[in-house]
Amino acid sequence: MRIITLNINGIRSGAKKGFFSWLATQNADIVCLQETKAQIDQINTPEFLPEGYHAFFSDAEKKGYSGVAIYCKQKPIAVHTDMGYPLFVSEGRFLQVDFEKFSVISLYLPSGSSGEERQAIKFQVLDFYLDYLKKLDHSQRDYIICGDWNIAHKNIDLKNWRGNQKNSGFLPKERAFLDEVFDSLGFIDAFRIKNQEPDQYTWWSNRGQAWAKNVGWRIDYHVTSPNLKDKINQVSIYKDQRFSDHAPLSIDYAFDH
Repeated sequence: MRIITLNINGIRSGAKKGFFSWLATQNADIVCLQETKAQIDQINTPEFLPEGYHAFFSDAEKKGYSGVAIYCKQKPIAVHTDMGYPLFVSEGRFLQVDFEKFSVISLYLPSGSSGEERQAIKFQVLDFYLDYLKKLDHSQRDYIICGDWNIAHKNIDLKNWRGNQKNSGFLPKERAFLDEVFDSLGFIDAFRIKNQEPDQYTWWSNRGQAWAKNVGWRIDYHVTSPNLKDKINQVSIYKDQRFSDHAPLSIDYAFDH
């Protein structure tokens, strides 16, 4: 089973840059998008509803902002947009599809880079989300949480780690949150199971020559239940085309629906 995640930074912009044409060649079973930046009625056309997929959206109340989507070949048994925290609903940051044995989540955690107020909101969200993750019962179903977590975990996960230790996305408290997720709660950073190499990034600033020089951050993840560690087969970051300031992260899992 192939699952792709991408912060598309505007689904209409991504479509113009060829994302859906590329997707048609990928044989993906499930696709998670973040930052769709569109209301549902703006993307309820064939261009944004690829053949062979069921499409689900959670948009933000504010137009042109945030929003998440999931495309899946198999129809889920349930779809959720509310996980108990109002901001996830009002800003369109959470979408979960349930299948018989597992769930896939498209997640877009807030950025704090616009200022102290937004960083404070981000910390509140992280506290809530950690409690939420603690309550998930992996004995009942497995979880694959795809998306833009807006945090680079370790020094290897961004090019200029020394200069970013006081910047949102690499703050000690943010990194400690991921320590809890992976070390204390036992969730799996699926990409790192198969690729421990440096210079593996999923986002590049539009400033300077960040893309050309590969001065990036790895802030997009597949975070999975511990049970799926041995099911992770192949991982890849696609960089041959640019649909966004992020790159698609594809992972193949050794199980089906």
